[in-house]
Amino acid sequence: MKNQQRGNKAEQQALRYLLNQGLTHLESNFRSRFGEIDLILQDQETLVFVEVRFRKQALHGGAAASVDRYKQQKLIKTGLTYLQKQAPDAICRFDVIAIEEKGKLEWIRNAFDSDAFI
Repeated sequence: MKNQQRGNKAEQQALRYLLNQGLTHLESNFRSRFGEIDLILQDQETLVFVEVRFRKQALHGGAAASVDRYKQQKLIKTGLTYLQKQAPDAICRFDVIAIEEKGKLEWIRNAFDSDAFI
């Protein structure tokens, strides 16, 4: 399976999981000049920006560890772009769905804080 196909499959798995947890899907693959946010959902009153990471092997810390400081900055800038256009008064958070090869899924709520970058 190609990387893009694996990525799409992982995003669909993450979306199904989050919908089963009671979140509401708003948008997928939101793009700005800064980057892309895989999933945007609503969790009660909170807008949730979700980065989905899939890793075949857990080398170098696995899927969750691959959301490094540089990636976090891109996600935050893209999230701010979304907020300016779609929901300027929204409360938001950044979550990570980390999926390993054997299908193990880890949902990391509020995975990083945007205040550290603003």
